[in-house]
Amino acid sequence: MLVINNFEEYQSHLGQELGVSNWHKIDQDQINKFADATFDHQWIHVDKEKAANEGPFKATIAHGYLTLSLIPYLWKQIADVRNIKMEINYGIESFKFGQPVLVDSEVQLKAKLISIANLRGTTKVIIEATLAIKDQSKPAYVGNVVFLYHFI
Repeated sequence: MLVINNFEEYQSHLGQELGVSNWHKIDQDQINKFADATFDHQWIHVDKEKAANEGPFKATIAHGYLTLSLIPYLWKQIADVRNIKMEINYGIESFKFGQPVLVDSEVQLKAKLISIANLRGTTKVIIEATLAIKDQSKPAYVGNVVFLYHFI
């Protein structure tokens, strides 16, 4: 795991891959709980029988926003940003979904530091986030996430 203690240490990684998370399996229980939390019970996500018989993927798939919501969890496995008063998920930019994540697939986040700026004491970073799917050549998505840090 990458440990970052201050702005200068963060900046030293500009343009570099910061690391990869552990693999995370997305099972039907997690998909169902996400559907309940977001009121998105579209059959392609929650109806295993219909998805197997009528769906284009022959299985249920994770919600695209479920896969995006994993970024903070998976990011914490890549980098430990220390000496901060606060960290804010500031935005997402230019995300493209490459392919669906089928139920029981394992995913892994890859992170690269694209940009870093000191905005009068607030550190703004842009991380290129790629969600790989185990045993697949094409990622689930690629896009940029923006974090704000207030170092002590």
